[in-house]
Amino acid sequence: MRISRRHLGVLGGGVLATPAFAQTPAPTDPRLAERSTGQANAPVVVQEFFSLTCGHCANFHNDVWPQVRRQLVETGQVRMVWRDFPLDGIALLASAVARAMPADRYEAFLTALFQTQSRWAFAQGRQAEELARVAALAGMDREAFNAVATDQDFHRGILSQRLAAEQQYQIRATPSFTFNGRLHTGGLSFAEFERQVRNAPRT
Repeated sequence: MRISRRHLGVLGGGVLATPAFAQTPAPTDPRLAERSTGQANAPVVVQEFFSLTCGHCANFHNDVWPQVRRQLVETGQVRMVWRDFPLDGIALLASAVARAMPADRYEAFLTALFQTQSRWAFAQGRQAEELARVAALAGMDREAFNAVATDQDFHRGILSQRLAAEQQYQIRATPSFTFNGRLHTGGLSFAEFERQVRNAPRT
């Protein structure tokens, strides 16, 4: 999904451009720590920049990621790092809710969000309510959900990381991937993903 002026407006494009957001110190909030899977010494590190309301991102996670995990991550060839790149307000809230889950349940909750995307992401006027229902099924009660929804410092932290990615890698659409730092924009089949892994720069 391409970034548009509408997306920037929803997330406060002017705010994202301020010097405060341009500074990206190491996060002190543990919810902003890296979310990843795979061996720390894997020869290829893949970063996926995704928005939880992006249909192409859902296609990758639902249709391609299981095979990537099985054949490339679990065999030690790839470490996968997930990077939030929310394109609208409900995607930002969903990213915050996912990061507020225990770290060892993050990937499973991402899967639940992408598998149920049509139920919550596009429920006009009821998106937050439907998202809260998905979160409840994963063990987050409504009080905890409401606390995440109103935690503006946490939301700013996620947006700060998004801005850093935009500036460092020139991310212009979701999903985007880096393979040992080399950027690929757009969805990938398993064969295409595997080819990118094979051709990734090695240090």
